[in-house]
Amino acid sequence: MRDIATRDSVRKEMIGLLLLAIFIISFIFMEEIKNDSVFENLPNSIMHLNTVFLSILIEAVPFILLGVFISALIQTFITENHIRKLIPKNPFAGIGAVMFLGVIFPVCECAIIPVVRRLIKKGMPLHLGVVFLLTVPIVNPVVILSTFYAFRTNMTVVYGRVGLALAVAIVIGIIIYFLYRNQNQLKSEVLQGGHDHSHGLPASRWKQTLYHASDEFFDTGKFLIMGAFLASMFQVFLDRKDLLALGSNEWMSTGLMMGLAFLLSICSEADAFIAASFGSTFTVGSIIAFLVYGPMLDVKNMFMMFAYFKTRFVFVLMGLITFMVFAATMVFQYF
Repeated sequence: MRDIATRDSVRKEMIGLLLLAIFIISFIFMEEIKNDSVFENLPNSIMHLNTVFLSILIEAVPFILLGVFISALIQTFITENHIRKLIPKNPFAGIGAVMFLGVIFPVCECAIIPVVRRLIKKGMPLHLGVVFLLTVPIVNPVVILSTFYAFRTNMTVVYGRVGLALAVAIVIGIIIYFLYRNQNQLKSEVLQGGHDHSHGLPASRWKQTLYHASDEFFDTGKFLIMGAFLASMFQVFLDRKDLLALGSNEWMSTGLMMGLAFLLSICSEADAFIAASFGSTFTVGSIIAFLVYGPMLDVKNMFMMFAYFKTRFVFVLMGLITFMVFAATMVFQYF
């Protein structure tokens, strides 16, 4: 059975790499393809789809590499004792400690899930892992700086993004604590860990780190490819002109911008510039909802969450994120 599962995993990885190779080749030789008589009747939207897909991948892959390398460092150098010493025993005091770590971690949502998975495997309580997952892509210095630069004439968006993200993460973390009490929610095949690279020989910690990082990158990459492809389809085929007509209504514009954030799957280190382009049409609250909801939940990280966490838990977390971001935005707009 294990050999069958291994072959199936290898086959899926090969299919993912083949699809990626096809897109990259078509991107490099796009002009030749356009001028070829065989492809002259190919719709421009297909070419645009390929361009958007690759732009999402090119934007996300560096951060995935950062995330899996940090994850591998945690696997190699951080022990369960380190985790226990860093995090207070009180489950609620631990939330504050984890949020502080989020402020100093320059990791966006493209890379955070492998890091959180590894921390949970090392002993971080589940609810603190969720808080870490929700806060790091928004409150890290790089994202705050990019948001400030995009909205330097409207600081309400900057403060609102950080404040709502922290408030939503705290509430969701507390709810997860009472719902699951640190029950294991990682899928069993993930808990088994990666591969044994030692081959009977001692390896340096840095070699082990590289081995773990390579395993994690290819494991995570196939889900990134699927998510990026779906996100690119929505970006190309979604008619934004019709959506902009709904932008003045607080309730509808908030839900609409949250939906766009989920579908477009823009990296949190760049999404503020996209959100700024909607500033003249959508309400401030809906812009903040876009900037908070997208890093917490989008197509890319949804696929990765389903890959690593139990399905029911992912649905519960998705529901909590959606409800809490929408409710918090409504309260923000009211006051």
